[in-house]
Amino acid sequence: MATSVQLPQLPFRHTHPLETAPALRQLRSLGTVHRVRTPVGHEAWLITGYAQVRELLDDPRLGRSHPRPETAARSGESALFGGPLGDFDTETADHTRMRALLQPHFSPRHLRGLAPRVEALTAGLLDDLDEAGSPADLHAALALPLPILVICELLGVPYADRDQFRQWTDDTANVCDRARSERGLAELYRYGLELVKHKRAHPGDDVMSRLCATDGVSDEEAATRSMHLLFAGHETTVVQIGWGVLLLLSNPVRWQELSDNPELIPHAVEELLRASTRGGAGVAGIPRYARADFRIEGVTIRAGDLVLLDIGSANHDPAAFAEPDAVDLGRAQTAHLTFGYGARYCLGAPLARIELKTVFAQLIPRFPSMRLAVDCATLTARDDVLAGGLGELPVTW
Repeated sequence: MATSVQLPQLPFRHTHPLETAPALRQLRSLGTVHRVRTPVGHEAWLITGYAQVRELLDDPRLGRSHPRPETAARSGESALFGGPLGDFDTETADHTRMRALLQPHFSPRHLRGLAPRVEALTAGLLDDLDEAGSPADLHAALALPLPILVICELLGVPYADRDQFRQWTDDTANVCDRARSERGLAELYRYGLELVKHKRAHPGDDVMSRLCATDGVSDEEAATRSMHLLFAGHETTVVQIGWGVLLLLSNPVRWQELSDNPELIPHAVEELLRASTRGGAGVAGIPRYARADFRIEGVTIRAGDLVLLDIGSANHDPAAFAEPDAVDLGRAQTAHLTFGYGARYCLGAPLARIELKTVFAQLIPRFPSMRLAVDCATLTARDDVLAGGLGELPVTW
């Protein structure tokens, strides 16, 4: 009598917030392509090796759409990333149009002009932190508000609405409750349409106004693109600031090293971006669907199969990075995959880098004696939202 094979179940449990999940470490020792079950019980392929993830991130045989979306395996309950997105027949053309539409607004040259404003916003938040005094929650005081302030200025979204749209983005990102995620996405879209109507009547010097002024862009497209930017433009950076600070404060020698050598901060940011991503694909696996049959590492992937590209695991692959679990601020190889690779490389990467460099360039000299107010091992990452991240970061100085 045949018995079903017990597949590894995602997400893998972390025993320490800054260490690779033991189950992932064991799985990775067996290879780089694995059959697993997603958090909602569907079968998928988990790709854990750096070389393989990098290759598949830019492989046209994978996409975000599915020819039969109602039958497709799901990675979670999120309305945005839990299942297929887009039209299978037009996905490539649609993606090309989207990149062409948004790329000019997120070029490194264009965003460099925003750097002085990011510096001023950071300084203001640190002034408030200093005035409020120690101890403090650095997540609430800096990691959360700064990216929201920045993306609001860039897009032209009223910062006064932050509590409202933050709740909607949090609901949209929920990976456990699909109805909640769908409601959050619907509210964001409705809010976007209201902003588009206002921008068409009262344009400003911001991305939303420029999208509205672009020939061929409907109200619906302008709202959808803008709200996706609002969502993606702050959520990941919130997470990266929190993890980056935690990685440094968990070993005060690193904090002191950057205090003594601030010229190392740009390079250190790349190492922190690499080290801060968590493997296990609970909320970090990039979902793709095979558009055709293909083989990788001796394994056949069938058309329609769900493939999870585990960026966190790839960034901690010992075949690509010596002592991958260590934070080495002098590491020569920092070609991480945190922002993806190839045709789908994250448009917001230059903005995230500006924010992260600014945070560490100001935070470390301003608070040289800062340290964790709790045992690092007691901190936990959120497992109910797409990007994960810390819910709080207690510090003292």
